[in-house]
This record gives sequence, structure tokens and C-alpha cells, in this order.
Amino acid sequence: MQKDNFMRAAVIDLGTNTFHLVIADLSDQIKVLYKTNIPVKLGEGRINDNIIIPEAFERGLQALKQFSEQIDRYQIKKVKATATSAIRSALNGTDFVKAAKERSGIDIEVISGDREAEYIFKGVQASGAVQKMSLIMDIGGGSTEFILCSPDELFWKKSYNLGAARLMQAYFKSDPISKKDQSLITKHLDAELSSLKEACNKYQPEILIGSAGAFETFATMILKDPSAGTRPSCSIPLEGYKKLSSHLITSTHAERSEMEGLIPLRVDMIVLAVLLTNYVLDKTGLKKIELSSYDLKMGVLYHLLQTK
Repeated sequence: MQKDNFMRAAVIDLGTNTFHLVIADLSDQIKVLYKTNIPVKLGEGRINDNIIIPEAFERGLQALKQFSEQIDRYQIKKVKATATSAIRSALNGTDFVKAAKERSGIDIEVISGDREAEYIFKGVQASGAVQKMSLIMDIGGGSTEFILCSPDELFWKKSYNLGAARLMQAYFKSDPISKKDQSLITKHLDAELSSLKEACNKYQPEILIGSAGAFETFATMILKDPSAGTRPSCSIPLEGYKKLSSHLITSTHAERSEMEGLIPLRVDMIVLAVLLTNYVLDKTGLKKIELSSYDLKMGVLYHLLQTK
């Protein structure tokens, strides 16, 4: 017999590159029953023009139709679907939300960058990765979120339109990426991230915590352990990261395609993730990196657990 405080929920994260579905039972804790993701590449082609192109639009709708079938299969009553940067900034984002409701029956909430950062903090906090004053970094396709926090408190948060897909479309013009392209990216980050540098000077974080995504790839490739991204958190050796980052920046698309632990979707975007991470490490002087495999999706689940 089910307890009164039992709830089965589905969380959908409509990211710029990938749509994710997690189904879980929520009682005193979270028990994940099913999870999957579909690389929809919603930001393909024209993310910097704030347009979802027709092919990407259709891929997104097809993915949600597949998710809807799983939601029906698990008899879910509570569905929380959150849309982030690509849909948030797209001129036809509201068209996508409306079409998604018509085609899949799924209601999508387009959340602000601030709300996105709050959910990310909740997820990373639940992973146990935050042991001291930390800088959390979540690299998406459309935006990158930064959070400064202690184990118990969020002090500062900001979402920047500096996602890997945006940077790739604007600056990745050579193979391998040229010094000129790298320099242009650095100048762009200098102009955009001054408030992050000020906040880090104020709060003095001791460790960089990467939230899922690219950081799972870093951990898997450095530790040579496919399960690295499945644990709630783990340490990423700094020297191993530096060696890998140099290798990724100087490699060609074809060479990266053959690298173990690098999924096709990230073959090019991982270069931008590395440049972003290198920039943050350089400007903050942080010497420790931790992976949290819990991110926005788990943050939403913990929010549902706490508010049900």
C-alpha cells in the first residue's frame, strides 16, 4: 500500500543540446526509476540569432512525444518540464512551448537564468560535493551558470549567455581551433564575466565544482572510468585535467571523434567547455576540481520532494 507522502514524478530538462527525462519515486528520499536523454541540438544553426530552426524544432517535438509515452507507461501524475536558454531566448520559443503541448500534452515552464541556477545549486548540494566555499559551474549549450555557495547557503548566482553552442557558432572557425579564435573567445569572456570575477574576489571560493555535462566527460576521460559520471560526486585531478584540456584544444575534429569517453554530441563543444573552464581556473586561481553528477534535473526533483 502506498504511503500518503508518496509521489511518482517525471522531470524533463529541455536543454539547448539535449532533452533529459528522469522518472522517480519521491517519499522520504528520491528513487530514480528511469532516465534517458535525446540529443535534439535545439540550438543548431542559429542560436545566436535567437531562432530555433525548423529541423531542430521538429526534433524537439519528437523527443517530447517519446518522453510522453514513457510518462504514460509509468502512470505519472506529476510532470515538471523546464526549458532553459535556447527556448528562453528564442523568438519562436513560445511557439515551441505551444506546439509541445499540442503534440505531446506536456506543459513546459520556461525558467529564468536565476531560477535555473537555484535548481542547479539544489542538485549539486544534494550530491554532497559542496564541502566548503565553492564555485559551481554548469556549462550548457546556450548558457553557463555560476553559483557561489557554502554547504548550507547560496550567496551569489548568475546565468550568462555563454553556452558552448553559442561560443562554437560565433568563434570556432578552424580545425583545430586557432590561436586567433581562442584569443577572441578570451576577449569575449573578459567583457562578459567581470561580475563573476568580482563575486569570486568577495567570496573567495576554494574549489570549482562542475555540474554534470562536460565535467562528466572530463572525469570519464581522465579517470578512465565509465562509472565516474554515475556517482553523485568525485574529484577530478587538476594535473590530469590540464593534460586533457591541452590535448583537446590542439586536436582536430577527426582526432576527437576517435577519443574514448567522448560522445558525438560533445566532440566539438568540449573544446569550448575546456576554454571556459580554463578561463575560470586562470582568473580565480582555483586548484581543485570536483564533479557533481547531480545538476538541474536532480535539483528539480529535490524541490518537488521538499514541497510535495
